Amino acid sequence: MAAEPAAAAGLRAPVPGRCGYFVERKKRFCRMIPAQGRRFCGEHGHQEEENDRKRIPCPLDPKHTVYEDQLQKHLKKCNSREKPKPAYFVQDINAGLKDATEILDEQQLPISSLSKEELEDLIKKLKKASNGIKPILKDQMLSHQALQEALNDPKNGESAFKHLKQQASILGNMEKLCLLGPGRCFIEFGAGRGKLSHWVDIALQDAENVHFLLVERATTRFKVDGKHRKRDYIFERLQVDIQHLCLNKVPILEKEKLPVVGIGKHLCGAATDLALRCLVESYSTQYDERNEEPSPKRFKSDKTDIAFNNSADERSGKNVSENWKPVAGIVIALCCHHRCQWKHYVGREFFRTVGLGPVEFNYFQRMTSWATCGMRETITEASTIDAKSKDQSSDTEEHDQVRNRIECSSDSLQGLLTVEERKQIGRLCKLLIDQGRIKYLQQRGYNAALQYYTDSSVSLENVLLTAVPSQSSVLQPTA
Repeated sequence: MAAEPAAAAGLRAPVPGRCGYFVERKKRFCRMIPAQGRRFCGEHGHQEEENDRKRIPCPLDPKHTVYEDQLQKHLKKCNSREKPKPAYFVQDINAGLKDATEILDEQQLPISSLSKEELEDLIKKLKKASNGIKPILKDQMLSHQALQEALNDPKNGESAFKHLKQQASILGNMEKLCLLGPGRCFIEFGAGRGKLSHWVDIALQDAENVHFLLVERATTRFKVDGKHRKRDYIFERLQVDIQHLCLNKVPILEKEKLPVVGIGKHLCGAATDLALRCLVESYSTQYDERNEEPSPKRFKSDKTDIAFNNSADERSGKNVSENWKPVAGIVIALCCHHRCQWKHYVGREFFRTVGLGPVEFNYFQRMTSWATCGMRETITEASTIDAKSKDQSSDTEEHDQVRNRIECSSDSLQGLLTVEERKQIGRLCKLLIDQGRIKYLQQRGYNAALQYYTDSSVSLENVLLTAVPSQSSVLQPTA
């Protein structure tokens, strides 16, 4: 509908100097500015009576149109065209698809389809596999001086305060593990707006030879890292799915021999497994293969200068090659276990050793949502929020809690288990999945641990995964 029918219908006239086309879907006139002497903007220029040029939907994105005689020119610059892949894009390098024969079909029966006997048998398997796993994690609710001013600022609302407390605790745990120092590259997976990297930068206080890589597959607005790009060191975004990220081909890591520290705040489901494999499998292994000059041999009897911050050279970021591993540490706040996938899961070997496989994993990852059964909302309300949360990661963790409530409300097992029983089983499922990640890291020479890094009143997803190279893996002679 153009301007005349709209006016005839008693609708308001277009704003002077703006397009005269009435957008039926929005029930208002287009607000784009037309070219001088034109009534309509470029998108709606086909409405001009004197213009006989035909506009057609763009084949790359039919949401917009283009002049037919300029189609080929438009396709070369359309924002919806497929962009050239960066050098660090390697298809499925971190996907973990080697044993594809075990991967289940996407269509799986819901938990509600299980009989009482099948559910009881599944819970027995869960408890048997969990024998020996410590059910209560250690509290590591720390803080860091870098965030004290923000934490004490009354202008910050309740939501901002909760995020600041989590970020402060993550930095506190990093400091305890001696990971906040010069001469390294911090890689934030699922970076979102990059707030965690922002606070790490503040905490480092202009330490030398420090770089940041922010990995996020989505185009994110209001990027906090924009404030840091005028600094001397690298603050770079990598817009790529973690599944396809080859760190060895990132220019700064190709150029400089820097240990990396992987960090993340609420890295959803399978993204955590992809990040772990990206760091300790594809990056570490490929680095060792391309490193032509092996580091000097270190033996167990030589126990000096193990940590990065024990000498003046190390404080300046120099000469750390004698006792370093490509990955200096990992600190990731976990979330969204119900979004884990067997084909990407790093703990498949652990599951097999305790007599479990993809079928049990499929049910256990769904049952993790029971851990938040006490936080109930209507499915309608939850679905509305859930539709807005499709990114690999987000600056908020509420999307996880909402998804959990949807799963929790839809399986209809209230008659078989009490709410408290469901919570306990859900927590046990989470712990079992995370234990597989711990075993994976331990087998690759890391001291890995799980701990509560914040109170459940701050975030229901309050478990932090940390890993640093074990002393033996650092001090053993290199081949």
